[in-house]
Amino acid sequence: MISRQRCRYEWQVLLLAVGFLTRLPVPADPSFSDNKLNGASRYFPLVGLLVGALAAGVYGAALAVFANSLIAILLSMVASILITGSFHEDGFADSCDGFGGGFRSEDVLRIMKDSRIGTYGTVGLISILALKAASLHAMPTNSVVIAGLLWGHVFSRWVSTSYLLDLNYVRGEGKSKPLATTMPFKHWLYSGAPLLPLLLVIDVYSLMGLMVMAALFRIAFAWYLRRRIGGYTGDALGAAQQVVEILVYFAILL
Repeated sequence: MISRQRCRYEWQVLLLAVGFLTRLPVPADPSFSDNKLNGASRYFPLVGLLVGALAAGVYGAALAVFANSLIAILLSMVASILITGSFHEDGFADSCDGFGGGFRSEDVLRIMKDSRIGTYGTVGLISILALKAASLHAMPTNSVVIAGLLWGHVFSRWVSTSYLLDLNYVRGEGKSKPLATTMPFKHWLYSGAPLLPLLLVIDVYSLMGLMVMAALFRIAFAWYLRRRIGGYTGDALGAAQQVVEILVYFAILL
């Protein structure tokens, strides 16, 4: 049986993850420790479920008010951006600038660290947001949109944390530094538990397509990161999350 003290500890770790990935207010931890900080990554998919549920709620409410699916989708995207403070979108834009404008690994890292957004980042950010809106709008029913939002936010965070398993962290500073730089495989596997109930809202063919696309992207991006910068950065994890979220929507549309 899990002790009350252990439950309290894990609850505080979860709150750390919520506070790191979102702008939602969380109470201060009176017994903060580095161990809690290092363990917060295992709750990222669960935080994704929270963000996805809130985005889906905004979608449903906006649809009831405006009776227009595109407006509802755009408002749900705005809600998720406000909830997360554009955390992953910022990482995606910085990655576009870094990999697009840098040739040597040190140039890539220096550009990523710059808080200003450049041409590559601007074009990439507009493109990824447009693809999200277009793919969600192309889904056949409102219930499929809601399922897509839930899967997109949970599965993408699960895949993005997988880079902590086998890649080295290559930058020790910056606003997008992850809470932990490594993760035991067992913790990563367990962190995917929020996906289990979501299996009820996705068909087998979409799930199979998603697994294939996500696996191919995960392998290809890991190879690219090793070749370009020798490992991963927090911005690269944000970029992976954004791409995998799009892959979820594409898989549902297949």
